[in-house]
Amino acid sequence: MKLTSVQELVKAAPPLSSIPLHFLQQTRIALSVPTPSSSAEIPTVDYTLLASPGSGETELQKLHSACKNWGIFQVVNHGMSPEVMEKLRGEIEEFYELPLEEKMKYGGDGEGYGGGRVRANGIRDWGDRLYITTNPVHLRRPNLLPQLPSSLRDNLETYIQTLKTLASGLLGSMEEALEMEANEMAAKMDDGLQSVAIIYYPPCPQPELVLGFTPHSDATCITILSQVNGVGGLQAKTRDGSWVPVNILPNALVVLVGDILEVFSNGLYESAEHRVTVNPDKERISMAFFVNPKLEAEIGPAASLVMKNPPCRFKTISTEQYFNNFFGRVLDRKTNLEALKIDN
Repeated sequence: MKLTSVQELVKAAPPLSSIPLHFLQQTRIALSVPTPSSSAEIPTVDYTLLASPGSGETELQKLHSACKNWGIFQVVNHGMSPEVMEKLRGEIEEFYELPLEEKMKYGGDGEGYGGGRVRANGIRDWGDRLYITTNPVHLRRPNLLPQLPSSLRDNLETYIQTLKTLASGLLGSMEEALEMEANEMAAKMDDGLQSVAIIYYPPCPQPELVLGFTPHSDATCITILSQVNGVGGLQAKTRDGSWVPVNILPNALVVLVGDILEVFSNGLYESAEHRVTVNPDKERISMAFFVNPKLEAEIGPAASLVMKNPPCRFKTISTEQYFNNFFGRVLDRKTNLEALKIDN
């Protein structure tokens, strides 16, 4: 299939006078949703407090409430250096300014550099991305991370290692908050599948007609997002069905509960449906770090939680089969999770 680079489409002369049909959403997108009240702002968790023996209990309850009631929260004091993030910002911007033929060296089937993804009804996202498997290390493709410009590669490795540590700590706290058996979830996540997506959303002359990323919940256990260049656009769907902007604090990261964590928790935690709008004047760059179980693990409700809170609400499936099913579907809202539900 021919690459559809949204960035190249926007850069082409003459400037776009209308949006190509394959990007047009069926309904107009509300870009200026009302500013949330304090009760509608997504929660914030302080990771330093969460990990502190003296004050962790209060923060643990905040984490538990955020995962139950929102499926999305911000985390501050997370250990990621602002200096590393600033370097990454410049290097990612330089990468996306490379000629198309240079970026195509990192292309691939499902992984690597690519343009706007096709979603439901054949509509494409208004964004390009670089997608890289990072763990287990033996699954890394030799034409991707090892071949990136050295400074980008080194800072990206620092980013990945820091987020691996953060993800492990957060999952341990979630396991504790859910009152699972010790290591019941951690054993499945140890040396699990991890990947990173670096997404570039070009400005759009008619942003109300397109979406940078279609509404969906992540197929992951958790996803950790960073808003690389400070331009907003992420929106989360609340439990009452309304969309609210995610106003990210300076240097904060955003954590999303994924479908796998909803299954592990037997529905006590709910994955967050979210989408990305685009800006009429500014490019937006974000990074997503995806955290999943290892391939040989099974994905299903934790036995300790089913025993305490029956009935079992989801089927059990191998991680490998789970992702084969996921990649065989068109990404659309929470259809991936719905396929695993047991009708009780």
